Amino acid sequence: MKAYDGMYIGGAWRPAAGTDRITVVNPADETEIATVPAGTAEDIDAAVHAARAAFPGWAATPPAERAAHLAALRDTMLAHRDEIAETITAELGSPIGFSRAVQAGAPIAVAASYAELAASYPFEEKIANSTVLLEPVGVVGAITPWNYPLHQIVAKVGPALAAGCVIVVKPAEDTPLTARLFADLVHGAGLPAGVFNLVTGVGPVAGQALAEHPDVDLVSFTGSTAVGRRIGATAGAAVKRVALELGGKSANVILPSADLAKAVKVGVANVMSNSGQTCSAWTRMLVHTDRYDEAVELARGYAAGYVAGDPRDGASRLGPLVSAKQRERVRGYIERGVADGARVVAGGPGAPHPTGYYVAPTVFADVTPTMAIAQEEIFGPVVSILRYEDEEDALRIANGTVYGLAGAVWAGDAEEATAFARRMDTGQVDINGGRFNPLAPFGGYKQSGVGRELGAHGLAEYLQTKSLQY
Repeated sequence: MKAYDGMYIGGAWRPAAGTDRITVVNPADETEIATVPAGTAEDIDAAVHAARAAFPGWAATPPAERAAHLAALRDTMLAHRDEIAETITAELGSPIGFSRAVQAGAPIAVAASYAELAASYPFEEKIANSTVLLEPVGVVGAITPWNYPLHQIVAKVGPALAAGCVIVVKPAEDTPLTARLFADLVHGAGLPAGVFNLVTGVGPVAGQALAEHPDVDLVSFTGSTAVGRRIGATAGAAVKRVALELGGKSANVILPSADLAKAVKVGVANVMSNSGQTCSAWTRMLVHTDRYDEAVELARGYAAGYVAGDPRDGASRLGPLVSAKQRERVRGYIERGVADGARVVAGGPGAPHPTGYYVAPTVFADVTPTMAIAQEEIFGPVVSILRYEDEEDALRIANGTVYGLAGAVWAGDAEEATAFARRMDTGQVDINGGRFNPLAPFGGYKQSGVGRELGAHGLAEYLQTKSLQY
């Protein structure tokens, strides 16, 4: 087991202020693979001060030069793509093929998009007799989750640096090794000292200290709605900017005219991806009553193709959950679904392997809209299939949760699907299996969050506006 030391502050690895450690566990075999320092409020304070000292110089750096730094970071990430993927598979359990294609591939694409945006974004415009300046907010405190450990960091670092902000990242304690690797890549790419800083630690200590720090101008958080509420309240008391990407319970609406087999197949795959540990997963499948039984049988068959296995094996399609805590949470929801009267047609609460934090890919039928498994975010490989009577009933069910992060609509043609999607209370909808677009804004309605990530809309979160009148 390797013991890592230090925090990346002011362009160098510095000794941690405290002595507490975080143990990193491989979720596939439950072995302890590393330890990292657990940061304190003192570590956070040092990182914020290093960022504050670097801010004037970075904010004054021409956008084209900031773009060049981001391009260098993209190139460095690309050169270390395999190492990134292997690290994520080791500490998160994502199958290695998924780690290479998505866990490593997506953040490289996002970094590339911000290298281009930094060079082309209109940071200044004329409106009648005014010149309007879009200026960097300042010091950003970024608190990131474990489910996409590099993507969620780059989705904050990219726009922050493109805007001229500086940043302190507190990564999730379950996946700190990916964050440390990224800090090394930042260093290798030659970013100026203090522009990017990293403090590993636990949320109630390091995360809270970062959110509360008076020299942090914006807190960007991705995680649970419960924690997002606390961060929002803390920021509100200090009149501090926040960007919150929170939970989801997204609906996959299959209209009667849709290609049912394709819609069900893609819908099941969407939830099984990353073992269901995706906030935007389409965990509620809505099917017209006339085709309900057919959809259930299709889902049963497709779920059977996701056999939990060693994530290092290129043939594995389903890895473990990230931790024992997450495994028990998901099993608890499966047991709750059974107790509430839902019917298990695939999987269930039993362990598919004696070792590792695995949960069987599970499909529920006879789910009603008020059940916990249809209302609450499970964050595991669990699909709930609900029936609807007509389009208005489908819309009521789709919009009938506190969340509004993502969703999907399937129909015989895109126009029909789009008409339904326009009525959904959610931030992003895929039409007939539309591809993910890293330039499109990502974020939610209702309790799924505040603000947007990715593309030009994500960059705008890190800017503030000044008007000069002539």
